[in-house]
Amino acid sequence: MSDPFIGEIQIYGFNFAPYNWAMCQGQIMPIQQNTALFSLLGVQFGGNGQTTYALPNFAGNAASGQGQGPGLSPRTVGETFGSASVTLQSDEMPMHTHGARIYNQPVAANRAGIPAAGDAIITPESAAMLTSNNAVNTTLPSQTIGMTGGNQPHENRQPYLALNFCISLAGVFPQRP
Repeated sequence: MSDPFIGEIQIYGFNFAPYNWAMCQGQIMPIQQNTALFSLLGVQFGGNGQTTYALPNFAGNAASGQGQGPGLSPRTVGETFGSASVTLQSDEMPMHTHGARIYNQPVAANRAGIPAAGDAIITPESAAMLTSNNAVNTTLPSQTIGMTGGNQPHENRQPYLALNFCISLAGVFPQRP
């Protein structure tokens, strides 16, 4: 295997960084220990630029290229964006409807507001919440179907496999174009 470039990032399937590599977990590094890597990274991932700099942080993040693709937001090196979970607002959901089916239970003894074992799904004897009139094919009021969701966030991460990004601390210094 050839020598890596200093600052080269590779993915490994084990839970440690190889010799002369470091995990890309945003850790703060002293400039004096790795001046060559600092000269390449600078403070674009963090640090104060006087005594420290930070490595890229791929812990819980996905890699993204820099620049701007058609219809995409512009991205710069070191920028983090996105979130692991999102709560949708009602204006972000597409317009849709929910249907309700109510079946009549012909046996009065089996009619109940809360179904029990052996009961059919029915219109309860007091059907005021379902309809205000007894007309056939009438529109049901909005409270027939309750709200759902509870404003809880949903998972927003793409499918993933746990791998570790590691950055080379030593190797060949890349030539500038």
